Amino acid sequence: MAKLTKRFVDAVEIRDKDYVVWDDELPGFGLRVFASGKRSYVIQYRAAGRSRRYAIGLHGVWTPETARREAMAQLGQVARGENPAENRQLDRKAMTVKELAEQYVKAMEAGLIMGKGGRPKRPSTIYTNIGALNGHIIPLIGQRRVRDLTKADVTKMMNDVIAGKTRAVKKTGKKRGVSILRGGRGTASKCVGLTGSMLTYAINIGIIEHNVAHGIRKPKDQVRDRRLSDDEYRELGKMLREAGEDHELAPTIAITRLLALTGCRRGEILGLKWSEVDFENSCLRLADSKEGASTRPIGLPVIELLEERRKAISGDYVFPGTRASQTFGSFPNHWNRIFGGRRIPDFTAHILRHSFASTANDLGFTESTIAALVGHSTGSITSKYVHSVDSVLIMAADTIAGYIQGLLDGVEFRHTAYALDRAARREALSRFIAQSSA
Repeated sequence: MAKLTKRFVDAVEIRDKDYVVWDDELPGFGLRVFASGKRSYVIQYRAAGRSRRYAIGLHGVWTPETARREAMAQLGQVARGENPAENRQLDRKAMTVKELAEQYVKAMEAGLIMGKGGRPKRPSTIYTNIGALNGHIIPLIGQRRVRDLTKADVTKMMNDVIAGKTRAVKKTGKKRGVSILRGGRGTASKCVGLTGSMLTYAINIGIIEHNVAHGIRKPKDQVRDRRLSDDEYRELGKMLREAGEDHELAPTIAITRLLALTGCRRGEILGLKWSEVDFENSCLRLADSKEGASTRPIGLPVIELLEERRKAISGDYVFPGTRASQTFGSFPNHWNRIFGGRRIPDFTAHILRHSFASTANDLGFTESTIAALVGHSTGSITSKYVHSVDSVLIMAADTIAGYIQGLLDGVEFRHTAYALDRAARREALSRFIAQSSA
């Protein structure tokens, strides 16, 4: 035995077989000398009735002084009933963010992860989440151990996504399919939210105790306040009429008109089934929207458009794909063919939804009425037991859809506010009484 000093360790004898020299000041602390000439600092201790050896590290990386301090720390853990060798083994096997993500995806697909309204995440949301995990989160922090993850790690991931470090174009499993990863502020904000959801799941299954993603200041996405002016509505109508000369574009023209006249989300129209169209009660009974099951009042122009399409389209979907069992998949390409010329700046399908709500507000309808028409969570009629829609909502849908259709047809309105004057109310009341008593 000897005190392990740098001079002693540098001069230690190399033998044919490995052996250990124990320190004479700190019991359990030693130097393992390999036949190859390498030297490693170790501690020897007993745990659960067994003798265990724990390697601190190689001489050169560790000095005798730093190794002695580490030995004292580890032996202190032993005195408190811990097992450093076992803890190291567990650390090496600790779950990484990538492994947690794989388990989280399985839980989402099994319906165990709740989304908006306490409902299992929708397939489209799961698809988007998987894209964010594989495209941004795993490449940036996937190798980090979950229990070692810090707020700084998640913040750096967010900043890297904003800076575009994960920007890429990747092939998908579909024929000629590609996935375009752009990054940016909106994507970064969603990645932080998804990481937080994943870490909450990790807390629930006992992997960690705290969610380091909570409290991170996320960047605000670009505020979607773009709406069409009356002139832009008229220009849109002109573009749709011009596109109507190409028969191939007919489905996209009809989809665009429905988006403009209903304020629905793009996915709600693309995936619309005939079974969800209630012609008699003038509404769409969507089985699955962003807010769950939702009933949307629709105006007479919409009913007439759908009735015309029903004459020519069979099958389950209002806009079927090449196979009747699939939805129409050419909408993005056709949209670019019609609107790619930028005659209407910054024009997207979502702008039609925002413009519908803004037009409704211009016409004097209340926020709650508009919310019910566009299916916001605060105003959507979500009960599957609702069989008849409030006539006031039908009247509102008629008015807004009729006004927008007029703009698309090139009409220039003198008045932008819809008012129920006394003469109009008296006429409507007289007509109602006459029809009811006939």
